[in-house]
Formats: sequence, structure tokens, C-alpha cells
Amino acid sequence: MSSTTDSSITFIGQQITIYGGMIILGLGVLGNLINIIVFLSLKIFRQSSCAFYLTIMSFVNIGQLLSGLLTHMMSAGFQIDWTVMSLSFCKFQWTFFQLCTLMSYTCLCLATIDQYCATCTRLRFQQWSSIKIAHRLMTISIIICILLLIPYPILTNYVLSPVSNSIACATTNMIMARYANFFVALSLSSFVPDFITVVFGSMAYRNVQQIAYRTVPLVRRELDKQLTTMVLVQVIINLFTNVPCSTLNTLLFAVNTIKDPVVFQKVYFAFLVSVIFFYSYFAVSRNAYN
Repeated sequence: MSSTTDSSITFIGQQITIYGGMIILGLGVLGNLINIIVFLSLKIFRQSSCAFYLTIMSFVNIGQLLSGLLTHMMSAGFQIDWTVMSLSFCKFQWTFFQLCTLMSYTCLCLATIDQYCATCTRLRFQQWSSIKIAHRLMTISIIICILLLIPYPILTNYVLSPVSNSIACATTNMIMARYANFFVALSLSSFVPDFITVVFGSMAYRNVQQIAYRTVPLVRRELDKQLTTMVLVQVIINLFTNVPCSTLNTLLFAVNTIKDPVVFQKVYFAFLVSVIFFYSYFAVSRNAYN
């Protein structure tokens, strides 16, 4: 009975991964391409620091979908793990996916903070909303993210999974495993950006509510309202899709450590569903920008 239940759970998880992944991958890539075209084709967006952050985020979101969701869909849905076919690809895929993830959340944080500064009444804060400063901050962010991920290609290798008894692309270094799961995935890619975006997003929303009572050019006022709405929608969607996936990913790491196949199977099913739910914000976000 237990074996039949486990098989059913596995089958359902695979179907959700395949069909849900296909829909989200197609809509996500198309939506982000539309965002890039809109932001780069209109002069008013090209001159906006917030739109610059959102443009970079759309580029890295496409990279995240192709390196993360597509690989996950092939592995969990079709049982085709591209990472075990080449150690070089194994190292590249894990590192590139994490780079896109960190950059995506960094862009969202910077865009949220930028909109708070742009809509703030204090001139000193408004000066931080500048395209030149945005270019510098983005360059610094890329360098920091790359430095944080230096251990990934060095310590990534093929390991034998104690649960599935098959070769997997991971790390044999427990310090690196904890660094990747708890510091990079749980902190830098989840709770820290969620906290920053919620706090500054709330303050930016409050500023926009008061902007009608200030002497601001009509075009600038409408642009700030539009960009703030874009950012806030992305923040809300990301908050409700990111936390469950990150939490279950960390829990899955802990369950995998104690080597309990029954508990692992149930947690892994929940993780598969949360991954699809997490990637859905790539597809949904396109409606916020258009």
C-alpha cells in the first residue's frame, strides 16, 4: 500500500513538473522578452534607473528559466539529467543558475529601493535615483555575486545520492553544502531580498499615495506611479512564491541528510509543486509590465 502511494505521488509530481513547467517556461520567456523590448524601445524607460534594473532582471530571468526550470523539468519530469552527462556542464549549470537567481533578486531589491528614493520628498534621496548610479551599482552587484559563487565550480562534483542511489550533481563538501543551502539559497535568495523589497516597497507605495499633493510634472508623476506598480506587483508575487520553495529546499536538504526514503518522497513531492509555483511568477509578472 505504501509503495503504491509513493508511486502515485511520484507520478503526480512528474506530471505537474512536465505540463506546468512547459506552460511557465513558454510564458516566462515570452513575457520577459516583451519586457525587454518595451523597456529598450521607449526613451522614457531608457532614461529611468528603475526601468534599467527591471530590464537587467528580465535578461537574468530568462537565463534562470532556461538554466533552472528547463533543467529541472527534464530531470524531475522526464528523468533526463543533463548535468550527469558532463562534469563541465554540471559545474556551469549550478553556478550560472545561482548567478541568475542572485542577480534577479538583487535587481528587484535595487528597483524597489530606487522607487522609494525617486518618490521620496527629500532631495538627497531623490539624487540616488540616477541612471549613472544604477550602472555603477549594477556593476558592483555583478562583481559581488560572482565572488560569492567562486566556490561553486570548484567544489561541485558527481556524488552518489543516498536516497535515489544514483549519480547527482552536487558537492561532497558539507561546509559548501551548508553555505549553498542556508546562506545563498535561504538567506541571500529568499528572506533577505523579501524583507528588503517588502519594507522599501511599502514605503514607496506610501510615497506614491502622497505624490498627487506635490508639485511634480505630470509625466514624471505617471511614470513613478507606473514603475512603482510594476515593482510592487513583482514584490507581492515573489513573496508568496519564493518563501515556500526556499523553505522546502532547505528542509529537503535536511531530510536528505537523515536518509529517510519515506519522508524524503513526501517532502520531495511538495518541493516539486513549490518549484513550479515559484517559477510561475516569471509568467505572471509579464501582465504587470504590459
